[in-house]
Amino acid sequence: MTIPLTGIPLPDHAALLSTLPDLGYTDVWSSEVAGADAFTPLALASVWSPTLRLGTAIAPVFTRGPALLAMQAATLAEAAPGRFTLGIGASSPVVVEDWNAVPFDHPYERSRGVLRFLRTALAGELADGDFGTFAVRRFRLERAPAVAPKLLLACLRSRMLRLAATEADGAILNWLSVEDVATARAELADAPEGFQVVARIFVCPTADADEARAAGRRLIAAYLTVPAYAAFHRWLGRGEVLKPMWDAWTAGDRRGALAAIPDEVVDALIVHGAPEQCHAHLQRYAAAGVTTPVIALLPTRDLAAGGPPALLETLRALGGRP
Repeated sequence: MTIPLTGIPLPDHAALLSTLPDLGYTDVWSSEVAGADAFTPLALASVWSPTLRLGTAIAPVFTRGPALLAMQAATLAEAAPGRFTLGIGASSPVVVEDWNAVPFDHPYERSRGVLRFLRTALAGELADGDFGTFAVRRFRLERAPAVAPKLLLACLRSRMLRLAATEADGAILNWLSVEDVATARAELADAPEGFQVVARIFVCPTADADEARAAGRRLIAAYLTVPAYAAFHRWLGRGEVLKPMWDAWTAGDRRGALAAIPDEVVDALIVHGAPEQCHAHLQRYAAAGVTTPVIALLPTRDLAAGGPPALLETLRALGGRP
């Protein structure tokens, strides 16, 4: 489950998180865009639900200095020994440049350098030298964790996937269908045994297909017009079907862009239907080779009207508990 959930104040997550293991959940993962930061919700979750695994998906490699990123990861790894996984990634020019005033230069090289730096630093070793796009001089963690966190890399296309396979402990995937998993996994053929494949999956648990598709179109237009995601979906083979959306978006026609997204694209990329149907769809991701399907829950009218009881009932069904 991705936390924090939309529309629920962070303090109100305490009771919810304590029940998640009973509802069939093993992990909580955070994201970091323009809401909560990646680490604070997980720090709270480490206390509120002391058996859940914790992961970031993702902490950007540009928006923190390498040493600060290592310190935050080490602190959470110390608070939750053996339960924390650090997922890092390049993020996007909007997040990095427009919102954090950091140049979005050489994202592959920056990701590789931060991954190598973290591997050294989180092992408690001295990090000293050139890491490609940056250099670090004589840094050593004063509180290196007893159990270093696994390091996962967010990946879209071949080059980053292959970097993850050779240097990370896992890959984090996003915005792909069940059928797309095989394309990504083919680039991970050289990954070692135990390699993790995490996929963040948008789930809209409603039997109202029109509501789900409207929400899905808004998300698809917002995300897949970002150059990196557009290139990813061209690589996956959706260039022709998404071209009308991209053309309308570039022309400033936002409504036209939404209307140009076919139902079949929404249905492939957004899991929707009754909660039990969504659970079955998520199981297909696992069967395709995703070791950790991470639900990103989208709000619905039924969830808003039903309040906490409806949320718990929905989460139970999504988690596969009768």
